[in-house]
Amino acid sequence: MLLRSLHRRLSSRFVFGAALVLGAASPALAQVVRIPLPNQDPFPIAGGVWVGNTLYLSGTTSPSADGPTPGNTETQTVGAIRSIETALKAQKLTLGDVVLMQVYLAGDPAKGGKMDFAGFMLGYSQFFGTKDQPNKPARSTMQVAALVEDTALVEIEVVAVRSK
Repeated sequence: MLLRSLHRRLSSRFVFGAALVLGAASPALAQVVRIPLPNQDPFPIAGGVWVGNTLYLSGTTSPSADGPTPGNTETQTVGAIRSIETALKAQKLTLGDVVLMQVYLAGDPAKGGKMDFAGFMLGYSQFFGTKDQPNKPARSTMQVAALVEDTALVEIEVVAVRSK
């Protein structure tokens, strides 16, 4: 009786675990389409990757970040989100389709090496949670030691989902 009860519990845990594994594996079985970075071929990073109805966009910085006047965190946030908006539009998506955002903020020398979260929020809030675009993604924001471009203060990667 004890062995039968233990067997039943282990069997149900195995079925539950198998269902989790199969559920997690199903996106891997979906069609995968890689989008090259514009004007960067043969750079070894995709600009984005479609897995089924989900688009994963690579990290995006503001075009001004590597220019002579890189701007502050707010202006770089606006520039990065506009670039993301353009990339989404090319895939027939909008910022309203973004479900997850990961934000990397470099320390701002003008702020004593601390990230300018307030500046980021000034830029971010122009695009998300507005009257015209009320959708808000889940988001993580973190300070990093540095970004690839020396004057970049903001890099954003997003996940967007095409509604069926």
